[in-house]
Amino acid sequence: MSNAIVWFRRDLRLADNPALQAALDAGHVPVPVYIHAPEEEAPWAPGAASRAWLHRSLQALDADLRARGSRLVVRRGDSLAELEKLISETRAEALHWNRLYEPASIARDTRIKQGLKSRGLEVQSHNAALLVEPWTVQTGQGGPYRVFTPFWKNARQVLESVRAAPPPERLPDPPATLAGLDLKDLALSPPAHEPAWDAGFWKHWTPGESGALELLDVFLDGALHGYRRQRDMPGRVGTSRLSPHLHFGEISPRTLVAALQAGDWPAAIRPDLDHYLSELGWREFSHHLIFHFPDTPTDNLNPKFGDFPWADPDPALLQAWQQGRTGVPMVDAGMRELWATGWMHNRVRMVVASFLTKNLRMHWRHGADWFWDTLVDADLANNTQGWQWTAGTGADAAPYFRIFSPVSQTQRFDAEGAYLRRWLPELAKLPDAALAAPWEQPGLMREKAPDYPRQPVVDLRASREAALAAYASVRADGPARR
Repeated sequence: MSNAIVWFRRDLRLADNPALQAALDAGHVPVPVYIHAPEEEAPWAPGAASRAWLHRSLQALDADLRARGSRLVVRRGDSLAELEKLISETRAEALHWNRLYEPASIARDTRIKQGLKSRGLEVQSHNAALLVEPWTVQTGQGGPYRVFTPFWKNARQVLESVRAAPPPERLPDPPATLAGLDLKDLALSPPAHEPAWDAGFWKHWTPGESGALELLDVFLDGALHGYRRQRDMPGRVGTSRLSPHLHFGEISPRTLVAALQAGDWPAAIRPDLDHYLSELGWREFSHHLIFHFPDTPTDNLNPKFGDFPWADPDPALLQAWQQGRTGVPMVDAGMRELWATGWMHNRVRMVVASFLTKNLRMHWRHGADWFWDTLVDADLANNTQGWQWTAGTGADAAPYFRIFSPVSQTQRFDAEGAYLRRWLPELAKLPDAALAAPWEQPGLMREKAPDYPRQPVVDLRASREAALAAYASVRADGPARR
C-alpha cells in the first residue's frame, strides 16, 4: 500500500479528523507525524502552561494510535525540511493536514503547500477546527463581520447539517524503520530536577481525546441543565470546561454540536442549549476576526484607541495583579485559580481584565501576555478577542467604557463566597457580607484575615472615574461596522 503523511498539529484526536480520514479514504497507510517547531509560530510560540498540556496530549494521542495498531512519529526542526525527510523515508504519495488560522501558521502552511505541490506531491488541507471557516461568512457588502450578533445569525445556519465522523477502529502500522524522538526530548514539561509547577493542573484536567469526551458526557448530564443561569457563577461547576480540549483539537466543535443535537432534550433545556451554542459561536467569531484582522494580537482593532492614554506600567502593580495580591478578592481569587489550575472562569476573566485595563489602566497586551503563558487554553484568537473586548478596543465592544465592578460582580455571582473562600483561604473566616469589599471593615480584617492586604492597590472608585475620563477622550464615529 502507498503511504500518506498525516501532519498533526492542534488536531490531537482520531474522531472527526478530516486529514486522517482523507488519507484512509484514498487507500493510503497514514503515517501520523508531529513536528515540534515553536519558533515557526513566533512571536506567539506556545506558553509554559500550553507546553505542559501539549506533552500530555501527545502522549495520549500516541497511546490512542498504538491501541489501533499505529503510532505517532515525533520530529523536531524546520517543518518543511522534516516533512521532506519523511516523504523521502516513507516514499509518501500524499500529505494531509488540518488547517490553522493564526497569521504565522497560515504563512508557513502556504509556503509548504506551494513548495511540495510544485514537486508533484499531493498536498491537501482540511477544516477540523471550526464550524465555519473565516472566508465563508460575509456581510451583505462582502466583507468580514465586526459585530457578533449578525455574524452568528449568518454562521449558525450550518448547524443543522453538522456531522461528526467516528474514529477509525484500526489503523495500519507505519513503516517499522521510521524513527522518531521520545516526547521527553522536546522538553515540554518541567524537568525532573526542577519544581513541578504544573503538578496542580492534573488534579483538574486529563489532557487527550478520552479526557475531552469524558468531560463532554459530564457536561451533558450536569452543567448543561441550567447552563444559561449558572455559567456566570464561578463557585459552581456551571460550564463545560472544554476550552483547552478544543484548543488542542482533542475534540471538535462538530462533535459538540452533534452531541447536543442528538440529545432528546425537554423544552426547558432549549434556552441552555442555545446559549451554549452561542458560546461556541464566540469562538468562531474570534477566529473570523483574527483571520481578517491579523494584526489584532498586538494592535487595537479600533484605530481610535491608537493614542489612548494608557498608564505607564508599574511593575509592582502588575506583579500584584499577576500573583493575586491586589487586595480585591474577586480579582485575586481569579488570578490564583489561574496559577493553580491553568484556567480561569470566564466571568472572572472579564473581571480581572477590566481591573487591569480600567482600574489600573494598563495596556491590554500586558494581560494578554500573562494569560498566554499561564492558560492551558491559551488560544491566540480567543485571547486576543477577549482582552480587546474587555479593554473596549476591539470588535463588539460597545459600550467600550464598560467597567466591571469586582464588588458588585462578587455580590451578584458569588454572594455566598464559595469561589472566594476556595481560592483565598485567608478570607475563609469572614462573613459573607464582608467578602466582596473586606477593606470596608478593617477591624474584622485584623481579627479574621490578618494575612490578606488591608487595602486594594488602587482606590476602585477613584480609578473608575479616572478611567471614564480617559475613555471620554475617545469619540465614537457612528455605530460599529457590520
